[in-house]
Amino acid sequence: MHRHTLDPRSNWMARCEQLGFTFHSVGGVYWDESVFYSFDLAQIEALEKATNTLNEMCLEAVQHVIDHRRFRELDIDARMENLCIDSWENDQLDIYGRFDFSYDGINPPRMLEFNADTPTALFEASVIQWDWLQGVFPHHDQFNSIHEKLIAAWKRFPRRSTHFACVTESEEDYVTTLYMQDVCTQAGHMTHTLFMKDIGWDGAKFVDLHNQPIERIFKLYPWEWMAEEAFAQHLPVAKTQWIEPAWKLILTCKGILPILWEMFPNHENLLPASFNPMPESVRKPLYSREGANVELPTGLSSGGDYGLGMWIYQQYQPLPEFDGFYPVVGSWVIGGESAGIGIREDDTLITKNTSRFVPHIIM
Repeated sequence: MHRHTLDPRSNWMARCEQLGFTFHSVGGVYWDESVFYSFDLAQIEALEKATNTLNEMCLEAVQHVIDHRRFRELDIDARMENLCIDSWENDQLDIYGRFDFSYDGINPPRMLEFNADTPTALFEASVIQWDWLQGVFPHHDQFNSIHEKLIAAWKRFPRRSTHFACVTESEEDYVTTLYMQDVCTQAGHMTHTLFMKDIGWDGAKFVDLHNQPIERIFKLYPWEWMAEEAFAQHLPVAKTQWIEPAWKLILTCKGILPILWEMFPNHENLLPASFNPMPESVRKPLYSREGANVELPTGLSSGGDYGLGMWIYQQYQPLPEFDGFYPVVGSWVIGGESAGIGIREDDTLITKNTSRFVPHIIM
């Protein structure tokens, strides 16, 4: 695993926008093709194995939480508990998730967290870095079958009308949602778009702005936020199928990290974690996104709006350093299978929403 620098393509901005990647420069620099990382096949195989293994362990952990009714430890109330159980016992399919790894190319990948419900950086990992590879290193390969696996994952669902929704405030979420709609359409489904604020209730079912029933919907909107919405009272009685399914709330909660450590102690891909303070540990909110409200034992911390609830503690695993930068390897699982990686890097040890996305190749 090596970090390289090179000159960006002269037309990179126009090419990104041609592909629909309109938030390439949000916050100054987001997509950064002046840098790339290279991996050998053994390192890619280690990432693939860790991803598949951890995904199986996480599914076992969902069953454990349900069997032992450990929902309150995850700050999941009774109503959401029932939704999680119903969706799990009815075998509701999921589409995707992203493990965040600390990985130096030498030691086993170590799981920092699992973005199981509303992972972002999907479009840039799937489409944009692949296009970069074809333009810059056409004779090399990349660990990236995300697009093909997304289409295959959608083909597992019976064909019916599917809605796609996100918030209005985020261009990144909107582009990601449109991309998910595109792969769903390629899988043969009829699709419609709307925003979360436009979902209605007609007294018996959820409906769109045309008063048409929402039978199935992909929502780029976290389950813990949905639980706080006024319409949450209708979730138990509505027949709508949600993607991701409600059982993903168990895995998107960082409380799954101590539970995984209890179930699989000393596993090479896990870090020790606890619901109670630990020496030399990172403190994380049960629910947070984009590195918000993380506190390192070094004193470094990030701001955010998630620091008012419950916490977990995870052994401090500093990210590897490459030329003064610290990459996090985001490893995608699509339809239950490892599908590829995307890399975010920063000049600090906390990866945030402003951290740059950089491509990779296999050498």
